[in-house]
Amino acid sequence: MLTTVKPRQEKHGLAGGQTAQPARADWTIDQGWKNYLPEEHAVWKTLFERQSRLLPGRACDAFVEGMKNLPIGAEQIPDFRALSEVLMQRTGWQVVAVPGLVPDEVFFEHLAHRRFPAGHFIRKPHELDYLEEPDVFHDVFGHVPMLMNPAIADYIQAYGEGGLRAQKLGVLDKLARVYWYTVEFGLVQQADGLRIYGAGIASSFTETVFALEDASPNRIAFDLERVMRTRYRIDDFQDTFFVIDSLDQLLDLSRIDFAPLYGRVQDQPDHAPGTVLASDCVITRGTGRYAAERLAKAG
Repeated sequence: MLTTVKPRQEKHGLAGGQTAQPARADWTIDQGWKNYLPEEHAVWKTLFERQSRLLPGRACDAFVEGMKNLPIGAEQIPDFRALSEVLMQRTGWQVVAVPGLVPDEVFFEHLAHRRFPAGHFIRKPHELDYLEEPDVFHDVFGHVPMLMNPAIADYIQAYGEGGLRAQKLGVLDKLARVYWYTVEFGLVQQADGLRIYGAGIASSFTETVFALEDASPNRIAFDLERVMRTRYRIDDFQDTFFVIDSLDQLLDLSRIDFAPLYGRVQDQPDHAPGTVLASDCVITRGTGRYAAERLAKAG
């Protein structure tokens, strides 16, 4: 059984009417930090301590550094105001509370102005390993440490700006794949080996091990057009992970004019998540075991 938290889907926003629109037009709400119950802080502590034991030697240096310099600890859910104060000084970002998934245009607008919308709620004790919507643990533990890195900070802002343009052009699905395979499920090649920088991996106990150590998935060098044409698994382990050479590679992406790329890929066929192409630079060719078992069970 899959044990992970499903991050933002191909459409980053409101999913199936699950979240009612709050009073503010930008969908922000007060975090209400004082309203968290002791059992909610206890869930955070369980998740935090479990991932903190697992990530050394697996998370990238930027994640470790960001976590070290933020007011995040095991004992309590972080206060978004304290996080924002440190982020603003380092990279100009802030964390704003939202009730859950928000509409695409709201999500992009926040990112374009260096505001990271984070769910203010935390999962229940029986949901430690799977959750339909990203909660405060996924959004804060997984994403916020990387926002302390200047390259990631600029990249995600550029993604927000690009998302607004892609929405108007009707090619949001192509750009969403770039976010998914980088910000959520990206790996980076460090001098000491492959490391995690994607929040969907870093905030998930089993995904952390699967992404780096399982023989099943492919690990392929990142190529922008290839990624834009590659579908992904929304609520299961990924069949393929794309690997960047360094975080600066993402900064280079933030400076690219995507319009010609959309023109090239829009009418091209998509690749299935587990496809390996002759043109791929393959770092690890997966066995496909997990995908095969999934298909066998479905049949």
